[in-house]
Amino acid sequence: MSSLKMPADFPPVEINPNAAVVLAKRYLRKNPDSGAQESAEEMFRRVAAAVASQENRYKKSPWKVKNLTRAFYELMTSWKFLPNSPTLMNAGTGLGQLSACFVLPVGDSIEEIFDAVKHAAMIHKSGGGTGFSFSRLRPKDSRVGSTGGVASGPLSFLRIFNTATEQIKQGGTRRGANMGILRVDHPDIMEFIRAKEREGEFNNFNLSVALTGDFMRSAEKGEDFPLLAPHTGETAGYLNARETFEVLVRKAWESGDPGIVFIDRINRDNPTPEQGPIESTNPCGEQPLLPYEACNLGSVNLARFVLRDAEGNPGVDRDELRRVIHLSVRFLDDVIDASCFPLPQITEKVRMNRKIGLGVMGWADLLFQLGVPYDSDEAIALAGELMSFVQSEAKAASAILAEERGAFPAYGESIFAAEGQGPFRNATTTTIAPTGTLSILAGCSSGIEPLFALCFSRNVMDGEKLVEVNAYFEQAVKDAGCHSGQVMDTVAAEGGIASLEDLPENIRRVFVTAMDIEPEWHLRQQAAFQRYTDNAVSKTVNLPNSATVDDIRRIYLMAYEMGCKGVTVYRDGCKSSQVLYAGGSGSAPAAADKEERAVRERPDLVYGFTQKVRTGHGIMYVTVNEVDGKPFEVFVAIGKSGRSTTAKAEAVGRLVSLALRSGIKVEEIVKQIKGIGGEVQVFQPGKHGQVQSIPDGVAWVLENRYMKSGNPLNGENGLGAQHCPDCDEVMLFQEGCLSCPACAYTRCG
Repeated sequence: MSSLKMPADFPPVEINPNAAVVLAKRYLRKNPDSGAQESAEEMFRRVAAAVASQENRYKKSPWKVKNLTRAFYELMTSWKFLPNSPTLMNAGTGLGQLSACFVLPVGDSIEEIFDAVKHAAMIHKSGGGTGFSFSRLRPKDSRVGSTGGVASGPLSFLRIFNTATEQIKQGGTRRGANMGILRVDHPDIMEFIRAKEREGEFNNFNLSVALTGDFMRSAEKGEDFPLLAPHTGETAGYLNARETFEVLVRKAWESGDPGIVFIDRINRDNPTPEQGPIESTNPCGEQPLLPYEACNLGSVNLARFVLRDAEGNPGVDRDELRRVIHLSVRFLDDVIDASCFPLPQITEKVRMNRKIGLGVMGWADLLFQLGVPYDSDEAIALAGELMSFVQSEAKAASAILAEERGAFPAYGESIFAAEGQGPFRNATTTTIAPTGTLSILAGCSSGIEPLFALCFSRNVMDGEKLVEVNAYFEQAVKDAGCHSGQVMDTVAAEGGIASLEDLPENIRRVFVTAMDIEPEWHLRQQAAFQRYTDNAVSKTVNLPNSATVDDIRRIYLMAYEMGCKGVTVYRDGCKSSQVLYAGGSGSAPAAADKEERAVRERPDLVYGFTQKVRTGHGIMYVTVNEVDGKPFEVFVAIGKSGRSTTAKAEAVGRLVSLALRSGIKVEEIVKQIKGIGGEVQVFQPGKHGQVQSIPDGVAWVLENRYMKSGNPLNGENGLGAQHCPDCDEVMLFQEGCLSCPACAYTRCG
């Protein structure tokens, strides 16, 4: 628990039921001696006091620590601003590591490579995620001068990083995530692009290809481009740029990986080029960083800044937004001083450049309140206008801090000094980061994403489910006089209102969800925000499963043309499925062709469980191994080897495994084998019921594990939705990360 003295007169916090569950599960600290858990008020006081205490470093600060503590507390508990999760978890504690994202260098020697592995482990243990560029590593089969051997290449070491970081939980609570980047002109680029063809490979990494302007121009013309050996700088071969781009597009269609970043564009905006080029980003791609840099992120909740005029017309309260931006920039700069970084190199680099990233969340909710469709020119114009306001005010706040505290130490060698701008306290001030968990706490939409659905089923306590309908939609249909049980039941069942043709046109137009929106509008929104963001924008273009390779190609090209710094595309259900189709670089087959499915290969490493089951033939042990939290294979063992019963059990396990790996629904498998009778039947202890045979026992294990409470898996194993390993709700891929909207579990840490 915090050793800081907490003021006792702070107002209570209004918390929605979902936020209460997430806070208790992931943020509120427990006393190791008494087991008592801090309250939400105590958590926010702890964070506010720890961050505000840094003002004592600066004699020119206009704030007294006591007053600033109160201001920071009210800033967060009004849900107008929240810092990134490590700050909420660790401020005012012994750990004290308050940053979410880091980039580490990977040099071309065994010593440098394994130093990076060790440093990544330390960062993940402290609660952060890491980004790496593997572009400095010599290609596979290159000569190694010191030993006379040959190099194993970037992919072999990427596998080591994946395995090492998979074993470490952040602060004892969750595994962190990684970003792996390789330049498109690296000789091993084709192997990298195909790295996730095999299911389960590199599952702790997001992968992105660093595309250059020269490559994009060559792809447009269909020309060859040179591959450069990084350890010599010499040309190591050529590839056709257009063909390489087509493979990249197809792999993104198949699995969502790799994404792309436009590395030249990122370095164009590098504020301190004298310190070297930017090579990588953090795990979700929105924060390009120099080696050993970290960034402190926070988000303003735009949904909280709606102001109505005398006639009741809604608008944005820019005066209050300005006040919150200035206070948030002060907060984030103080976080840099309050943070205990895991490596001295990181401490030095962070305090040299003092990068912060203030972003936004609640964008879709703001549009709902204003009555503006997400996919409209009005929304695009408002996005640019608001983000321009956020950036200019954040820069103004940073300039004020520079007067109080001095500019960031590397200011003299920055592009700002060269162009006569500033001085500023921070080398960067704006980033639009993922806010999945933070938006649950604040009760708002995530980042700049549209809503994925107007209705969610969330898990609360003791397995109870809470159906939550978007409050702005519910109020809109009430105001329009069309609220009914039928309307709400349809929204609960379908998540959206596409089938409700009788609703007023303005409601149907405004309350669109991610799958209702054409890809162009996703990209136009991203580009509008990117235009006024120092760093980058975390945004996912969500597509239906029926989207084609041509769709992905268009999106990648549009992202380049519109000035984005990267793009993430996710085709619904693509993570665990690949449709068989003939070669060539044309479009993927239509949805009708999905019946023909590939049998997925088994990863080298899988995890699972073994269930003991009583049968009429003796004790049976059913082992189920999983990939991405879904059943992948089944082994059934009973009796001694060589008996016919053992052979039958093995046959059942093999056939069920084949079905699972071929994408058959769990409920379909259970339906086929449940209730098959045998010559000897027994009852399982407790409420498990009668086990009639070996296949019936296997069905019981699958049903009990994956179809709990009569709630079967939504979607097909392999082809349908992925489910949260913590609460079994459907996972969403947004803001570059697979996360659970119900309990805030995230694959990105």
